Amino acid sequence: MNARPDPQPVNRFPMYTPEFAADPHAAYRWMRAEYGPLVPVELSPGIPATLVVAHATAVQILHDPDRFPADPRVWQQTVPGSCPIMPMIGYRPNALRSSGAAHARYRASNTDALARVPLHQLARTAQRIARQAISRICRAGQADFLAEFAGPVVFESISTTCGAPAPLAQRIGAAMAAMFEGINAEQANNALMHALNELIALKHAQPSDDIVSWLIGHHAALTGEELAEQLVTVFGAGYEPLTNLIANTQLKILTDSRFMSDVSGGSLSVREALDEGLFTDPPMANYCLSYPPHPVVIDHQVLLAHQPVVISMAACNNDPALGKPEERLGNRAHLAFSAGPHACPAADISIVIAQAALEEVLDTLPDIQLAVTTDQITWRPGPFHRALASLPVRYTPSEPLPEH
Repeated sequence: MNARPDPQPVNRFPMYTPEFAADPHAAYRWMRAEYGPLVPVELSPGIPATLVVAHATAVQILHDPDRFPADPRVWQQTVPGSCPIMPMIGYRPNALRSSGAAHARYRASNTDALARVPLHQLARTAQRIARQAISRICRAGQADFLAEFAGPVVFESISTTCGAPAPLAQRIGAAMAAMFEGINAEQANNALMHALNELIALKHAQPSDDIVSWLIGHHAALTGEELAEQLVTVFGAGYEPLTNLIANTQLKILTDSRFMSDVSGGSLSVREALDEGLFTDPPMANYCLSYPPHPVVIDHQVLLAHQPVVISMAACNNDPALGKPEERLGNRAHLAFSAGPHACPAADISIVIAQAALEEVLDTLPDIQLAVTTDQITWRPGPFHRALASLPVRYTPSEPLPEH
């Protein structure tokens, strides 16, 4: 099927380029000055959308699921199935991509299962995993913090919480990463669903105290397909965004003068650094898609029916209408985990893992520092995430840490 011509043929800003990834905040400032709260963008070549860059407008949309439902099926009929970002934004029978009664049913299964995760135990598990990751790299005195610490810690923490054995978890993680990058998206999605179905079969045969088993036993009585699709959101929100949250926050601690000494010295907490990162550079920078079923007037502009509306959490969090950035330390009123009926139900789990991991780094590698200049830091392109390509660090070599 051929894509329908752009319903609003204007000069759209491309959000998939390396140039955008290098300095998105400059782009958001330009967008706001040029277009106001609603910006014509391209998410991928030939895929138009409207990007919301005003905080008040975003909050209004996120709390109005009737006019801004998340179900993309009508829009999707006009877009080639080979679209590289389709696995990220296309229809799935899960809470993220459904509306109405279906959304309520899926949402209940998700929130109930996630609420059963014991957070204190999770913090201890994440701390143990972080110590093991540090022990693997501490003798070297240098590492890629993203690939050798943040990624493995998140991978093992989420996999353990979901009861996924390492081989299956590795396949799920690789497929998720490819989907976020838009690389062989259809193939990656097929590989992901195959691995998730294997995990579901395993948990049917060997249930345990984990998220997958709790979803299987939920009173919503999810079908096999529905179970797999709920796990897309669980692993999708877990692996990539959480890895990026940890790495991005560590970069802030290493480079921002407000945090470089204060966090390690104890006057500012890791949680405050995390909150600042969630405000300034949320790992999911642009997402929370909706598809108005009818033309909608908002901020004196008309949004056409069945065309994607994307919330820029990064731009909205940095909206000048919210005040100066230096005045919001400790403020958690950001949109990094969305808001309204589609707010992320795993926010507490993400914060617990990230905080435990970063605190372990400060405790055991107190002299950690950036191993390159800030202008050598590169960011992975893509319309949705704020993701480092790598984070080279150095520190005093030491012996592996004792287990405790």
